[in-house]
Amino acid sequence: MSQVKDIFTGKEHAAPGKGLKGEITVPGDKSISHRSVILGSIAEGRTEISGFLEGEDNLSTIAAFSLMGVNIERDGSRVTVEGRGLDGLQEPTDVINAGNSGTTTRLLLGLLAGRPFFSVITGDESLRSRPMKRVVEPLTQMGAVITGRKGSSVLPLSVSGRRLKGIAYRTPVASAQLKSAILLAGLSADGETIVNEPEKSRDHTERMLRLFGADVKTSGNSTSVRSTNRLTGCKIIVPGDISSAAFFMAGAAFTTGSELLIKDTGINPTRVGIIDILKKMGGSIELNSVRESSGEPVGDILVRGSRLKGVDIDGSELLPAIDEFPIICVAAAFAEGTTRISGAGELRVKESDRIAVMSECLAAIGIKNTEIEDGIIIEGLGAKNAKGGTIKSYGDHRIAMALAMAALRTETGVEIDGAASVDVSFPGFFKLLSKVRFA
Repeated sequence: MSQVKDIFTGKEHAAPGKGLKGEITVPGDKSISHRSVILGSIAEGRTEISGFLEGEDNLSTIAAFSLMGVNIERDGSRVTVEGRGLDGLQEPTDVINAGNSGTTTRLLLGLLAGRPFFSVITGDESLRSRPMKRVVEPLTQMGAVITGRKGSSVLPLSVSGRRLKGIAYRTPVASAQLKSAILLAGLSADGETIVNEPEKSRDHTERMLRLFGADVKTSGNSTSVRSTNRLTGCKIIVPGDISSAAFFMAGAAFTTGSELLIKDTGINPTRVGIIDILKKMGGSIELNSVRESSGEPVGDILVRGSRLKGVDIDGSELLPAIDEFPIICVAAAFAEGTTRISGAGELRVKESDRIAVMSECLAAIGIKNTEIEDGIIIEGLGAKNAKGGTIKSYGDHRIAMALAMAALRTETGVEIDGAASVDVSFPGFFKLLSKVRFA
């Protein structure tokens, strides 16, 4: 099993710069990498994955299925999974440690709820404090037996798997992890399992289930799956992660003189909120060479530096860019005028309380802002630079990378405490930033 690093350690000095120039590719999509291993493991036959993200979170998913008897071989970003079929998974030989990965945890809860054996899932200190009740409740309605601390609301959680029954469930919020957990449980449930969301969340699970041969239907914000005991292994090309590209997109957008091409990036319609928001702020962004690969839309993203302006961003606009909240805040910091971001209450229970931490970090480098219950109000500097300073990332990889980009528009740079956390989703981030930053 991979050893998850202490993500609360490690310091990095991010230097100022005039902008970003060149051509890059970013690591494979984190969400798609998770799902390719999960579905490849429960499919019959071999699944060959290229472009796999070698981040700590995804390695936690590989480790989990290795404990269940799945043979998984890695050669850099190429991964081969010898699928055992749904009925071929074995009872884990040890407690499953999901590290810092909420995706690993929540999707495994759904899958293991319908497997006829006992398992226990835990994680690091951060993950053990994050809420799981929202996933446990619908799975319990399907007949799952999940027990743990604080009314089975936090890790560690034990799962006594059994045959489930399909349900029609309306989620309280749009959440891809919640939807995916229920759909994966639905593979082992009698009849049809239906998930209705108030708004459409990212749809990587549905797309990939179809690729592996599952009976999945979507209509508006409703998704359904029927029980199956046969998925078929396939070849998957994982596109670049738009959530990783977002840091470079924003960094190029708020530094005049930048011209950056980000190649082979996933542009799933449920994930391009960051592009829409940056364009709303006045950013210059073009999509080129748009195509489909392994059921996902892919393209090259060209970003040129421009003068951004402050805007209002509500919950419906933020949902397709919820992971990009930290870098959106940084873009707002260097826009002309005030940006108000609302509808982000879910971010208080991510790797950190992202609203509170971003407010603290922006203030630490000289950006005036006001934290509100479900978001933040940021007073942009316009053409001026921030002073810079030292920030704590609180072990949150997206906070660390967002403030590294903010350093471009500072006088002294940004000292990032907890910089090792970036390996969760973007190994090599700082090296790539140094490659395209110009002074």
